[in-house]
Amino acid sequence: MTKSTDLATPEQLRVAATLSEALPYMRRFKGKTFVIKFGGHAMDDDTLADLFARDVVLLKQVGINPVVVHGGGPQIDRMLERLKIQSSFIDGLRVTDAATVEIVEMVLAGSINKQVVSAINRAGGCAVGLSGKDADLIQARPLRRANRDPGSQIERVPDLGFVGDPETVNPAVLEKFAQAEIIPVIAPIGIGDRGETYNINADTAAGAIAAALCAAKLIMMTDVEGLLDQSGTLIPRLNPDEARAMLRDGTIDGGMIPKVETCLATVKGETEAAHILDGRVPHVLLLEIFTPHGVGTMIVDDEGTLGDDKAKKT
Repeated sequence: MTKSTDLATPEQLRVAATLSEALPYMRRFKGKTFVIKFGGHAMDDDTLADLFARDVVLLKQVGINPVVVHGGGPQIDRMLERLKIQSSFIDGLRVTDAATVEIVEMVLAGSINKQVVSAINRAGGCAVGLSGKDADLIQARPLRRANRDPGSQIERVPDLGFVGDPETVNPAVLEKFAQAEIIPVIAPIGIGDRGETYNINADTAAGAIAAALCAAKLIMMTDVEGLLDQSGTLIPRLNPDEARAMLRDGTIDGGMIPKVETCLATVKGETEAAHILDGRVPHVLLLEIFTPHGVGTMIVDDEGTLGDDKAKKT
């Protein structure tokens, strides 16, 4: 006599089990907004970019409202090199003069934005591209960040040109998109008081948008597994106090510092959790959101109300 399990292959059973496992998280997050920063190697890899687009469409299909904010540093570098425009950095931030900001806007709000939009639409979604200048979405001011000279210990505030810091975010247009089942794809360009253009770090822009929308999650896709401890082991889950301690003792350093600072600023508000994921992993969004243990690092306030998230990463 044929057993019922013989009617399905192991692969079919695995897929069915995965879908069943995802059900509590689909119910938990239905109607919630996730702000997803898309960047790193995945943007330059056509296969990963297409998988990302499909995953975003799936999120929308199960009732989650994804808002995509994309970066584009390597693409900007390549265009500046082609045009023989020199670029310099201070503390990891690109010094952006008038000539450079034109190129930055052209690349971010032009070619890259439309590539991401097209990929999502090909996957069956309805995506619309915009920048922070559209509908005055992101009002920005010049970024002023002091640094200390290691020799004299004198603090200086370097002139970064048209590098912006989000001052206000107008969520109204994004809320209308959500009602219309449209997936917004945002280039991190802001507008100043006099209509000037500002180049905003994509992580910073994503955090500001997540805070303005009271998003349930801020998700940052990077080129690392997540946060690692001093032995190089992935930390699946930590609270803000633990993250600040890692910043103080230098465990978190380099380019991860602004990412973690943005995550901490975001979870201080209505956002329940911030995630740092490795965008080089296929379907990393689905693995983190819809499985009990996830695959990256989740920063969450232990005192917050997390519902089913309390079972994750323990």
